[in-house]
Amino acid sequence: MHRGKGMKFVGDSRIKANNRMVNMPKDYSEYPGKTEAFWPDFLLKEWMVGAVFLIGYLLLTVAHPSPLEGPADPTNASYIPLPDWYFLFLYQLLKYTYASGPYNVIGAIIVPGIAIGALLLVPFLDKGPERRPSKRPLPTAFMLLALASMIYLTWESVVNHDWEAAKAQGEITDEHLGLVPEVELDKEAEGYLIYSGEQGKSCIACHGTEMEGGGAAPRLLGNELTAEEVAEVIKNGRGAMPSGQFAGTDEELQVLAEFIASLKPEE
Repeated sequence: MHRGKGMKFVGDSRIKANNRMVNMPKDYSEYPGKTEAFWPDFLLKEWMVGAVFLIGYLLLTVAHPSPLEGPADPTNASYIPLPDWYFLFLYQLLKYTYASGPYNVIGAIIVPGIAIGALLLVPFLDKGPERRPSKRPLPTAFMLLALASMIYLTWESVVNHDWEAAKAQGEITDEHLGLVPEVELDKEAEGYLIYSGEQGKSCIACHGTEMEGGGAAPRLLGNELTAEEVAEVIKNGRGAMPSGQFAGTDEELQVLAEFIASLKPEE
């Protein structure tokens, strides 16, 4: 045989050929229930769970869209802000005596700081290989305590909030949209003279010289009240308006009430 020619390769039947496919996972039968292949087993499960939550979240946003409120008004001192639902537990925490006012630092910084610090320490509190919650008492107890606290504070915040008042103060009105109908204001009328005079000095101070309102005081132009309802509000107050603010006589009160009730938009 000449060198370099007629060379043949002979396989040894005692050596098993490796016919395993490249994309097949390794054999983890030696560790039953403790590990699995990342692809496709683990990753496929993660994708399936993520898809379920994403679809559920999308359906929730379609069924219950986020409410829109009126534009921010820095002159409205009666507005009660409310955070989103996932911050309601912190909002409720700041209502307690030793977490608000002079102790605001405790509720706003110290308590959340302790909670975040405890979360960062979780990997160092239990370094054991166990994954069952029953065999990890410290992390399990801390997590259950945090979860129970958040649920309780969120619930307290929801049941103690005046949702009707919040809905009313956050509504987008025609005034916000620039759709307020024009109402002619006769400043020579007897009713306006009473409104802007000594008798109604507290009226004009809150509702303005043009009766446009401001802050907690509503707009009087284009109101939908009758003269009797206006007189009742002036006498007994309503909302942020206290009673006994009018300093005139009953006759002047009646004239003022009829004047305010007449401030309707022209048909």
